[in-house]
Amino acid sequence: MLFQTILPGGALLVLAASLLTAVRVPTAVNWRVAVVVSELGYALTLVPLTVGCVAWTGYAQAPNLTWVTLAASSGALVLLLKPAAQAWRIGRELPGRLTAAFGPAPVPAPAFALRRLTFRPQPAGPVTTHEFAPGLSLDLYPAVDARGPVPCVVVIHGGGWDSGDRRQLPSLNHWLARQGCAVAAISYRLAPTHPWPAQREDLLAALAWLKRQGPGHGIDATRLVLLGRSAGGQIATAVGYLGDPAVRGVIALYAPHDMRFAWSVSRPDDALNSLQLMRQYLGGPPEAREEVYDSASGQLLVQRGRTPPTLLVHGTIDTLVWVRHSRRLAARLTEAGVPNLLLELPWATHALEAHAGGPGGQLTTHALAHFLAAVTRERGA
Repeated sequence: MLFQTILPGGALLVLAASLLTAVRVPTAVNWRVAVVVSELGYALTLVPLTVGCVAWTGYAQAPNLTWVTLAASSGALVLLLKPAAQAWRIGRELPGRLTAAFGPAPVPAPAFALRRLTFRPQPAGPVTTHEFAPGLSLDLYPAVDARGPVPCVVVIHGGGWDSGDRRQLPSLNHWLARQGCAVAAISYRLAPTHPWPAQREDLLAALAWLKRQGPGHGIDATRLVLLGRSAGGQIATAVGYLGDPAVRGVIALYAPHDMRFAWSVSRPDDALNSLQLMRQYLGGPPEAREEVYDSASGQLLVQRGRTPPTLLVHGTIDTLVWVRHSRRLAARLTEAGVPNLLLELPWATHALEAHAGGPGGQLTTHALAHFLAAVTRERGA
């Protein structure tokens, strides 16, 4: 009975789950399942290994079912290890790509290592909260072992513009603080109560606060970098490309950057109901809100000699925000002669950096470390 039902069925179920490292997650499946499978697949390999070993012990009683179980388990094992193998390959080339794009930086290699798969950032220090505008606060993470004024990374959370908060994924903020940067994780007003450009106004208010108050917290307010996830990445490029010389760089993780294009490729039955999100965020469809859509589109604001260096990170099989958004922005930046790099991860989906030790997390943090060191160095250094 065991071989006829449980083992083959379990092996096929694990195989189906492991396919999420190779194909976009179906709309009916929660996208977070794909994050777990793709970034923790190396740990999940214990499941197909165990199933395969147990199946082999019963070969004499049910040889055909054993072969089905072994085949499914082997396929699952390969797919679960695929992200680590691909990360190793990409990691070998990544330092050279980063140097070519942004110049050299004192970041130790390698970009990916098996020994770091269990890495978890440690808290960097006491976090303080400050109100930068009426009803809006930021969490300030002080740089560890700071010697003199330090750069500041302004982190803009995701959440589809109508949810999320500044406490999202704090482990990366602590990691950034340990790299010698202060971190300001900000709140902003949410749609539909507050449509665009309220979010632009809020980020500009946060930047103004950092310029006024930052020096008192050991921050060099002339060396700011914007880092946004998903919806926050859209806000980061739309504000970061306005031409403020204090903004030395922009980092956008799996974000859209041309809102008319985003509308054109969205469907009412997609995983996020993206059309509804954009209606409530931008006030309607693009034909009725042309200027609003354009002002929210960082890609349309790119200018030679004015746009800061940009690091883009995106999963090739991201279901929520397709990789085409980052590819199009990277092409526009290259056309305008703006230093940029798109780190595209073929196994990854949304929130690919959620586990710092995972394949996506390791490559992302390495790219962040290099980018920040390169773009925030002192003038003339």
